[in-house]
Amino acid sequence: MLVTSRSYAEYEAMFDLKELPDSVLDSCAGGASFTAEAAARGVDAIAVDPAYELEPAELVDTVRRSLPATSGIVDEHQGSFVWHWYGSPQRKDEYRIEAADRFLQDIEIAPERYIAAGLPELPFGDRRFELVLCSHLLFTWADKYDQEWHAAALRELIRVSNHEVRVFPLVMQGAGDPIPWLPELLESLEGVTSEIRKVPYEFQAGANEMLVVTRT
Repeated sequence: MLVTSRSYAEYEAMFDLKELPDSVLDSCAGGASFTAEAAARGVDAIAVDPAYELEPAELVDTVRRSLPATSGIVDEHQGSFVWHWYGSPQRKDEYRIEAADRFLQDIEIAPERYIAAGLPELPFGDRRFELVLCSHLLFTWADKYDQEWHAAALRELIRVSNHEVRVFPLVMQGAGDPIPWLPELLESLEGVTSEIRKVPYEFQAGANEMLVVTRT
């Protein structure tokens, strides 16, 4: 199991966040520090991930072991990544280590913010959150999860959102291949509008767009 620890700064850039609404869901959040830092800003922030089923010591170990593992994926596909946002591999590692520390501290002191669950079924009522974020799951793993799974997962994210869902990135992991059935998937959604929007973040080459789905 890979439990990636992304920072609040990365979330701000990946999702082009200017300010946060009253309530936010991060699904599936992994070891990101976003929920901890959003909560510190007074936001009703909840993270959801299957990894939260792990016993505390096992979760700590998994998060720590995942830090070098994510660098291994980059090393395997060196030509598919760019460094202008991070500045250097060392700075990226610093972001991830700091995020892991913040996440592990927060889940210990506020475990109610971290719910063990995963798509395509979430344990929340309809329209529970003003904003729902999903990073590096949908589309990233389109070689593992098919179009039908993605449709169910995206509809579930929409169900628990009262306003907006943002998904990043819109390419597959590794080499960053595009998603051939993305237009068809978006056309199948009802009761929403969808937009593909540029963001001020790029790590995988060409992965600088997010999907924004808004309830109508």
